[in-house]
Amino acid sequence: MLSFTTPNEWHHQAEKYFLAGNYSQAASLYEEAITLEPDVKSYYWYLGLILLLQGQDVEAQTTWLMAMMEGKTEQVEIWNNELVKVLQTEAKRRESLQEYTIAEKIRQSIKEFSPEDINNLLHLLQLSITLENYTGENLTELGINKILQSKSALKLDLELLLYTLKTVLNYAPAHPSSLEFTESCLPYFQGNNKALLFILLPVALEIGYSQKQFHAAAQICELYLQLSPNNTEVIGHLASLYQNAGEYKKGIEIAKLFFSLVQDLADKVFANRQILRGLMTAGGHWEESCYVYERQESLIKSLIEDNPKELSAARISRLFNANYFTFYIEDNPQKNRNIQNQLLQICQNSINTLEREYITKYSQGHLFRKKQTQINRKLNIGYISHCLRSHSVGWLARWLFQHHDREKFQIHGYFINTNPTLDALHEWYLIKVDKISKSDEYLQISEQIYQDEIDILIDLDSITLDTTCDIIALKPAPIQVTWLGWDASGSPSVDYFIADPYVLPDSAQEYYKEQIWRLPQTYIGVDGFEVGVPTVRRDELDIPDDAVVYLCGQRGFKRHPDISRLQLQILKEVPNSYFLIKGISDEESIKIFFDGLAEEEGIDISRLRFLPIVATESVHRANLGIADIVLDTYPYNGATTTLETLWMCIPMVTKVGEQFAARNSYTMMMNAGITEGIAWTDEEYVEWGVRLGKDKALRQQIAWKLKQSRKTSPLWNGKQFTREMEKAYTQMWEIYMNSQ
Repeated sequence: MLSFTTPNEWHHQAEKYFLAGNYSQAASLYEEAITLEPDVKSYYWYLGLILLLQGQDVEAQTTWLMAMMEGKTEQVEIWNNELVKVLQTEAKRRESLQEYTIAEKIRQSIKEFSPEDINNLLHLLQLSITLENYTGENLTELGINKILQSKSALKLDLELLLYTLKTVLNYAPAHPSSLEFTESCLPYFQGNNKALLFILLPVALEIGYSQKQFHAAAQICELYLQLSPNNTEVIGHLASLYQNAGEYKKGIEIAKLFFSLVQDLADKVFANRQILRGLMTAGGHWEESCYVYERQESLIKSLIEDNPKELSAARISRLFNANYFTFYIEDNPQKNRNIQNQLLQICQNSINTLEREYITKYSQGHLFRKKQTQINRKLNIGYISHCLRSHSVGWLARWLFQHHDREKFQIHGYFINTNPTLDALHEWYLIKVDKISKSDEYLQISEQIYQDEIDILIDLDSITLDTTCDIIALKPAPIQVTWLGWDASGSPSVDYFIADPYVLPDSAQEYYKEQIWRLPQTYIGVDGFEVGVPTVRRDELDIPDDAVVYLCGQRGFKRHPDISRLQLQILKEVPNSYFLIKGISDEESIKIFFDGLAEEEGIDISRLRFLPIVATESVHRANLGIADIVLDTYPYNGATTTLETLWMCIPMVTKVGEQFAARNSYTMMMNAGITEGIAWTDEEYVEWGVRLGKDKALRQQIAWKLKQSRKTSPLWNGKQFTREMEKAYTQMWEIYMNSQ
């Protein structure tokens, strides 16, 4: 209701017409009232408001100014405040009615009479976002940052300021004016850091991890640290954001600061892992990486010995992948799988305590459904991942989705941290599943999996995403399987790990907590890869046409110095040869790393070439054609890169180890019918590399065999592979249904 300053019959009668939308009758009453009582200023305020709402903006302004024309300065100030109060009341009423266009018009008029009313300006900002006419420049146009930065005392509604900040950051988090607005707000929350943290950190994580705008997310975290410089929660995330943004040096420094600030053992494990992550991703920092890795192993062993029972949810999530980089540093699965299994058991124990209600509910529900299950119905298969997009997992898993028998299986997709507007492959997946579920909240996804009555849940992430680990630990499906992404997680809630006859040695079950399910030929099958137009040429790289070109295209943390040294030894033995180095890493540190090794091996660094990352996977594959031989990494092989190399019919050299990551290329080459280039020792690796470099006829023979393999190899038969996976699912379900 309107609030009248001089309640009388004129106001009451006019108010009825006004609220009924009969503006002409209300205006007539106020005009008559002004004629009879020209000194009652409130008549002018309401008459002007009615004119404004009728679209008579000039007449409204004239009415208000006419009422103030003859007043003294003190009187005008009082009248101005009265008018603003009337307009504010009506603006709030319109906002409550969701009549936002009208509310914005009224607040623009308030701005004319009180241009520095910061609370009104904040409302205007929110209205521009609600009405979707916010451009990012509104903050500058309204002068909000300038007012907030001024030293004059402000009658500021802090709750309104906080809400507006949240609205702006959710709508346009990376816009420069949004970051300036955030900085302008900081002084007003000196005594209320937590309220600001609850807004800034979720926004930073959303735009960092979901929208991949790492620099903007890091800037938001940096702004918060101006208020609370030693906030370890923010510093821990900031280290990851800078590393993801490719600012490795800064990311490593912040991770070291994080490690120095935390005291709890679980926090030390996570912080040290953040240091290792930065060093390994940058590549080239192997001496320091090994030192930090040894410290990580010691910290994890101490944690296992302490065996904490009630870790917080945040600490559990950070421990899932604390052992992640171990498998890039050494090939010792008996030791490292045992550590991984124990670490995941600690996580599971704490989750059992924290989420007992959900775990009990799901377990009992599975038992009840097992008794009620109908015969000959479709199996409900759920796939869960954050990688069903333009990612190695996304490129490889698509053939399974493409060829699934929809008469026997209903396919559900549980997508985490995905932004469909940014990725065409993700959009493809959305139309290939029978039912879609998308969320970043693990309890929400877990409940959806349970409500969907998923029979077999396929985890494509392993320990690469904490949210997936949280979901798997709750066991929302009666059968849970890990496939494709990384190695097995070691989670007690996973029943099976998909492998094949080659990718794990016969003795592997001794150190795997999951039951290893070996498919008869290969654990992955694809129909092929799209190939674009190459963007690199030998002449542009100053490489002679008759030269032998070796290539290794792997991320920085796969470039172990031992295998890199062997690669350079191959180069040294093959005259007129060049080495192309490509992969996500810190360009400067990788060059220093290889230049140092080349000097030690007596190789001219002019024979090394560093290739930039290309925009699309299809171009990357086309560019593989510049190489005569691809040199694989160890102890962590290529996987997708190996398949792409074989599809492009390029010979390669790989060293076979014991762990899953050290046998990917081995199983793929075996399934493509190629044994040339498979090495079991360092000496064989160099021998194969040299032999392939010197024997052009052998290279041509291998290329021909690879081309022929496209017609017969199980590696290039996505439909056959899908039938094998479906057979495995059916057998898993039969085992479950027949179990006591």
